[in-house]
Amino acid sequence: MDTRVVITGVGSLSCFGPGRERLWEALCNEECGIDTITHFDASEYKSQIAAECSRDIDISERVDPKLAKRADRFTQYAMYCTDEAMQQAGLQVTDENADEIGVLIGSGIGGMETWEKQFTTLLRKGPRRVSPFLVPMMIVDMAAGLVSIQTGAKGPNLAVVTACASATHAIGEATAIIRRGQAQAMITGGSETVVSPTAVSGFSSAGAVSFRNDDPKHACRPFDRDRDGFVIGEGCTIMLLEEYEHARARGAEILGEILGFGMSGDAYHITGPSPTGEGAVRAMKAALKDARLNADDIDYINAHAPGTPDGDSMEAHAILGLYGDQSPPVSSTKGNHGHQLGATGATELIMSLYMAEHSYIPPTLNCDSPEDFMTFDIVRGSGREMAMNTIMSNSFGFGGHNAVLIANRRVQ
Repeated sequence: MDTRVVITGVGSLSCFGPGRERLWEALCNEECGIDTITHFDASEYKSQIAAECSRDIDISERVDPKLAKRADRFTQYAMYCTDEAMQQAGLQVTDENADEIGVLIGSGIGGMETWEKQFTTLLRKGPRRVSPFLVPMMIVDMAAGLVSIQTGAKGPNLAVVTACASATHAIGEATAIIRRGQAQAMITGGSETVVSPTAVSGFSSAGAVSFRNDDPKHACRPFDRDRDGFVIGEGCTIMLLEEYEHARARGAEILGEILGFGMSGDAYHITGPSPTGEGAVRAMKAALKDARLNADDIDYINAHAPGTPDGDSMEAHAILGLYGDQSPPVSSTKGNHGHQLGATGATELIMSLYMAEHSYIPPTLNCDSPEDFMTFDIVRGSGREMAMNTIMSNSFGFGGHNAVLIANRRVQ
């Protein structure tokens, strides 16, 4: 029998605060967490809006202060959410099982804030004043490294960096590790905290983000004809994946099952997607093949749809290429929580499973008037109550990275 991989614990942190339930509540209430940037003075920046996480979150509630002190905020969030996920899963890491539990966490950028602070120190005070912790705090793999130290997990330990597809790739590869028998459980997901001067100015100069500074609540507009760019969001979602029989034997509550994972590359442009969506279609088809499903077995698609002119158009062509105008319901949650970049795939997968659990799809915020060619079924205006089980979640990143997950909520 093929190895099955299930989700038994989830931890999440977003612009709405700590906790997976708080994020789901925000989606159901059609809340938007996007506002004027407060972390620094952005008044001279072209883009002045973001979906920030509060700096008042007490990391020490879940993380040893000694570990947190020498970790960038994206790593702190990963440790915080790991504790929530492991607590829900009820899995204790012991000397007996440590080798069977691994860590694989993605991030698109990593410790940008640490780099900024230490580069400022270098310029103002000279090289001898740069912190010896600069490199270990900055590098993307330190989220996985410190989560391993935090939990004692000694199985496979690695990181994924594929821009905005990082978390989806991380979950897909963690699933593959369990399927190969290299671990019984994997702590996986993504974390990102890049509301910082360098990131905001860089994305602004690239023309990737929205400049709708006077109306932040309506700035992120997935699939809308007036969209003008994504809005940077901060956040983290970590989950515990387990081999099905392992989870069942210990009586764990099963929150969902990873059925399939597909990926592809565009080989087209460093930031722009292949306009026809052919790379995205290949990734979706690969996920369906891995799950041994047909396209019409999918009940709901969580679109990447960040609200960029080219990105949303590409994904629309991809969905039409796979389904024509007979698609399952499609929505994007980025109008609520912003674009969490390397964390967004994990957050959106879990929110999609919440939709299946509650038989409700919240509306795509600010999708007031889709382009004429977008004839597929976009859930907009108001939410939709409907029974569903099998969901597809898309993620696409700079560099032509395409990643797609398929999951079930109700596990037989």
